[in-house]
Amino acid sequence: MSQPLPDRPVRLTTKILVAAGVAIALIAGVAGGLLVHLTRTQAVPAAPVGGCDTVSLADKVLPSVVTINVVNGSSASNGSGAFIRDSGYIVTNDHVVSPGVNGGTFTVLMSSGETEPATLIGRATLLDLAVLRIEHPEKAPAIGIATEPVVVGQPVVALGSPLGLSGSVTSGIVSALGREIRVPADEGKTALIDGAIQTDASINPGNSGGALVDCQGRLVGINTAIATVPNAAGEAGGGSVGIGFAIPVDLAAAVTDELIATGKFAIPTFGWSVAPISPQIAAEFNLPAGLFVRSVAPEGAAALAGIEPGDVVTKVNGQAVADDVALTRIALGREIGDQVQVDYHRNGQDFQTQLALK
Repeated sequence: MSQPLPDRPVRLTTKILVAAGVAIALIAGVAGGLLVHLTRTQAVPAAPVGGCDTVSLADKVLPSVVTINVVNGSSASNGSGAFIRDSGYIVTNDHVVSPGVNGGTFTVLMSSGETEPATLIGRATLLDLAVLRIEHPEKAPAIGIATEPVVVGQPVVALGSPLGLSGSVTSGIVSALGREIRVPADEGKTALIDGAIQTDASINPGNSGGALVDCQGRLVGINTAIATVPNAAGEAGGGSVGIGFAIPVDLAAAVTDELIATGKFAIPTFGWSVAPISPQIAAEFNLPAGLFVRSVAPEGAAALAGIEPGDVVTKVNGQAVADDVALTRIALGREIGDQVQVDYHRNGQDFQTQLALK
């Protein structure tokens, strides 16, 4: 039986960013990449290093791990997933399912060799999570959910379908905690993985959405991205270099819970469309650093707060904002109706207003 899922977290910890000279690659069958910022985290006690019994663990967990094949016209891609409930629900990454959203099909290959068509239940694009479901729940043994926090040095095992090789198992440790990872999302947006688990368990393209488990075979994270050494052009590429990232299970389970219940993950909105202002544009038009407001939704939060197209948002709750990820982080930590202070620039003057998220 599946274990109860934790409640959706109300607050997500704010991180302090430091630049890092690595590139991040998504690890579905079709990969993309961009530069990443890692977080400086507080020291945590290291767990004694030891290996898991991977033979018995694989026997226990592989029936709960699947390969997801996506076909849309002449294009095809693949990723991984895990049964999160006995009723046939599968948690995976949004970037695994996104190629099939408009007219595509999803097929799930199980460890038994059987295949099942799957239906997309919901997406949380800005958190890179999604849920699928197969029609025959008797074929879907749910993976166990870890309830204890992971610690640095703890042994872990990654299961999934790297390069389409279903049922692959690799082992390693938790290398670090609290990483902040940014990955490409649909419509030119950026997804935020807040508090990501870093592991040296080998993860490669195709592992996206697969399970990262502890030595008891309980889910601790959803494998999502890898760091690679950039080429001369600064582009991500290649396979594992021993730096992989997983979405923590408490966040993944909470988002999954809401997707199953409602078909969506409700993040409070600002009611505007914004774009970062490059240093060149700022200098040319004598604008401050921030986000250019391209449009506001009628009767939306921004419009009711007096924000207009052409304004430049410089701070939200005293925090400088330079991209949509900064806004996502702020919104994730709040509820609909919460008030935030917005600093903005208009026609050479600076203003402040209170905005109620909707």
